[in-house]
Amino acid sequence: MATKKAKKAAKKAPAKKTAKKATAKKAAPAKKTAKKAAPKKAAKTAARRPNAAFMKPLTPQGPLAAIVGNMPMPRTEVTSKIWAYIKKNKLQDAVNKRMINADEKLKELFGKAKADMFELTKFVSKHLK
Repeated sequence: MATKKAKKAAKKAPAKKTAKKATAKKAAPAKKTAKKAAPKKAAKTAARRPNAAFMKPLTPQGPLAAIVGNMPMPRTEVTSKIWAYIKKNKLQDAVNKRMINADEKLKELFGKAKADMFELTKFVSKHLK
């Protein structure tokens, strides 16, 4: 009879362990979902603000004033007006879109016949006060 009791005890013991593991697995996902919800709320509260240095009105000088005008305006607006001038006069290279083919006004600004679009800010900065 002792062997029958040992067999019954052996059968019952694993069943209890699996029951504990099952409850532990159910509890774990609940914690993970709570952690994921918190960062989403934090991301919504952080709003993007424009950089004050880009919004400060500056006065174009010399050849830059001939292209965009001599009224004070932010750096971003100056760049937009130069690109509008380039596209209006079709000065962007057809093959390599990064290159700008300068006309008479842009030659004074760039100091050369062709300029890369990444050099544009360097040339503009020299003529803003």
